[in-house]
Amino acid sequence: MVYRTRLPVRIWHWTNAVTIFAMLMSGATIFNAHPRLYWGKYGATFETPWLEIGRQGQQGFLRLGSLQFDTTGFLGWTEHSTRAFPPLVTIPNYYSLAEGRQWHFFFAWVLVISLTLFVIYALFSKHLSRDLALKPEERKLAHLWHDIKEHARLRFPTGEAAKAYNPLQKIAYLGVIFVLIPLVVLTGMTMSPTLNAAFPWMLDIFGGRQSARSIHFLCATGFLAFILIHLLMVLLAGPFNELRSIVTGWYRLPSPRKERP
Repeated sequence: MVYRTRLPVRIWHWTNAVTIFAMLMSGATIFNAHPRLYWGKYGATFETPWLEIGRQGQQGFLRLGSLQFDTTGFLGWTEHSTRAFPPLVTIPNYYSLAEGRQWHFFFAWVLVISLTLFVIYALFSKHLSRDLALKPEERKLAHLWHDIKEHARLRFPTGEAAKAYNPLQKIAYLGVIFVLIPLVVLTGMTMSPTLNAAFPWMLDIFGGRQSARSIHFLCATGFLAFILIHLLMVLLAGPFNELRSIVTGWYRLPSPRKERP
């Protein structure tokens, strides 16, 4: 047994888990107000969206450019909803744009404050340089390709190697901390008319409010993909051991694999 996950990391993990889920679900409510995405400065009913979730009669669809997918019973039209996202995945579980925004903005502040505190901790405790930064050998393409192949074969680190994050974990975590979260915060700010008046240069950076909205949506999709892959890896690596690590900090090192002669 080794003490692998420190208390500040565990607190930030669970704070983020609640925050991201609340923001994804409240964001789905906001998206339902106009379930179309555009590039550029303007977006309206008669503009051509690059993504649209809607319905035709009792058939739901997701249109991506010129491609259209049937999403009946899942998106666009379900037995209990004609909205893009059904009540099962929205906060609140009925359509209210005002309440959806209130939930979203509250947890946006939680996200910003928790990220700021975590980055300060990570810098001063050297968690960033010691645990998250890629070592020189881990940056080599051959090493990364080997790690990808090992994950594809469901061969996870064992013994002493399991104490530390593997290169793919480090890249994923650094991407979330320094790319996804800052980008989702900045694009969210760019969609605010009040902040547009105070910081008009943000519109120039992201190419207009509609482009910012599209990037915001893509970031949310990135969060969802990260969560799904993360949960899958936890299940495959041993859910009890992984959960014990993120709840108590203690982790049982998996026994080293015996190599075939």
